[in-house]
Amino acid sequence: MKRKKEKKMSLLYPMISAMAGGVLSSLLLASCISAAPQQTPAAMEPVAAPAPKAKVEPLSPPLISAPVAAFRPHPGWPLTEFVTANFIGSGRCGKCHDLLHDNAGNNMSIINHWLSTMMANAAKDPFWQAKVQSETARNPGLKKVIEAKCMTCHMPMAWTQAKTRAKEYGTDMPEVSLDGFLDPGSELHEAAMDGVSCTLCHQIRDDGLGTKESFTGKYHIDIDKTGPERELFGPYKEPVEWPMQTSVRFTPKFGPHTNDSALCATCHTLYTPYVDSEGRVAGEFPEQTAYLEWLHSDYGVIAEHRFDIGENPGGTGRLCQECHMPHSPTGNVIIAKYAPAQVKPKDHFSQHHFVGGNFFMVNLLQKNVGNLHLTAGTDKLEDTKIRTQKQLQENGAVLSLLDTKQSKGKLTTLVSVENKAGHKFPTGIPCRQIWLHFTVLDGNNEKIFESGGPRPDNGITGNDADEQPGAYEPHYQTIIAPDQVQIYETVMGNTDNAVTYTLLRAASFLKDNRLLPAGFNKSTAGTDIAVYGTAATDPDFVGGADRITYVVDIGGHPAPFRIKAEMLYSGISYAFMKDFKDETGLPLVRHFLKLDAQADKTPVAVATLEASVL
Repeated sequence: MKRKKEKKMSLLYPMISAMAGGVLSSLLLASCISAAPQQTPAAMEPVAAPAPKAKVEPLSPPLISAPVAAFRPHPGWPLTEFVTANFIGSGRCGKCHDLLHDNAGNNMSIINHWLSTMMANAAKDPFWQAKVQSETARNPGLKKVIEAKCMTCHMPMAWTQAKTRAKEYGTDMPEVSLDGFLDPGSELHEAAMDGVSCTLCHQIRDDGLGTKESFTGKYHIDIDKTGPERELFGPYKEPVEWPMQTSVRFTPKFGPHTNDSALCATCHTLYTPYVDSEGRVAGEFPEQTAYLEWLHSDYGVIAEHRFDIGENPGGTGRLCQECHMPHSPTGNVIIAKYAPAQVKPKDHFSQHHFVGGNFFMVNLLQKNVGNLHLTAGTDKLEDTKIRTQKQLQENGAVLSLLDTKQSKGKLTTLVSVENKAGHKFPTGIPCRQIWLHFTVLDGNNEKIFESGGPRPDNGITGNDADEQPGAYEPHYQTIIAPDQVQIYETVMGNTDNAVTYTLLRAASFLKDNRLLPAGFNKSTAGTDIAVYGTAATDPDFVGGADRITYVVDIGGHPAPFRIKAEMLYSGISYAFMKDFKDETGLPLVRHFLKLDAQADKTPVAVATLEASVL
């Protein structure tokens, strides 16, 4: 890491105190609301000269930075209709749970909302496939452990079926592996490629949810039940049972846990083993902790306070489902198109959007529907892209200009970043980044300062991690040079305290300054969800918000000065991608790199502000 940056940070300018608010994430799970209790910030220390008035100009229309890239339209491949002892394909569910509408005529189709999500495409995600193959190549002695961890939640039906039917499928045979399940000749290939599907989530039982014993894919499905004895749980009381019993041989049951974030936590709270430099397992690493971050915030709802769908008692509590499966705005939804007269319309109907922040991957999938054999057509993936942008921009970060001052040829600007999500932002796998792109133009429209400029290759100008192997960008309170960038991210460290991008070498976080959700107390957070690096002692970095000061030399430049700031989001960092560069001999890595080379890497603008300083 460049020591010059740390030295420059200590010069001249005072640190700024704290503020709070709320931001969104990127993966598939967490809870968001748009307002939350705020802490009272301390005032900025005055600069000698009086502050010129700043005219803040909010931007409109919606802040969508990612351009629409050309691609060939594709209708998508047919949904699978496989049948195994414990699961059925999504195509069988879609025969009834399609062509649904609410009072206003909005499309409420369960299957058509789901099939373009990252949940549906969990097994077909080429980055996931490449990362699993890379990890097993680097840690061949842990191949079975790695694949078990990953396939449990990305190919859950095939993995569960193989694991629980050893005599029928032979779990010690080569086919029970990533390569085996990817083979179209495998008996469980279709179950594997259906991703996180209907009869997986709806069969999870209310056993130990929300405890560590249920995390890392340790959900419980009763695999001993057969035929109509098999239960599918949903959020509605007294469901009409006979249509599903006769058509797909499952019995629908009321399951209050389907309206509980703890259900999502079974896969979205992930602990992975890590190895030392000799390849020996040395401990366990909290790779993904969205649920625990949410629980430590104002949004968390403990199991004892669980409530039924549509019965949120108010306050700040919000569930994963309320943000990532938003209710129909008008209600009155019949949940099956061939429903008998006994089925009553539902006023609180969860849309199966499962929207997160991974715009990059949804965009990549849209351009490769045919060769990735996706069941979602390009039109449905476009819908999910729009939802993803909306989620990031409406429930993500908010930028505010708190103060500007001029003194002795310097323009000092105080920017607030408010987090509106119910977990850290970004959350999920440690390859996500958000960062501040900050520029100042003078009265001649000449750019006199820029920090965090996005590069066409998805790198960030000035980011140490993108320019120097083994380095990373520190957290800042004050930025005074263009090569200093405020990046909210995690940086993993191995057992030798060196930067690593190998998940199975990650023993701790060297840096975790991801924006905290409102109410998150960093001083009482457990080690698994703690703040790491200099953000831990930054008084401006608090639950719900961060403050950062930019000091720009304006000597000799004419006014007025135009300040522009935007919060940019990237689903896979440049450094994380660069870590694959020597593994092109691995077919899944090579395939993903080929797709990535053709992909649009434009980051999404989560929030933007502009202001004139006269």
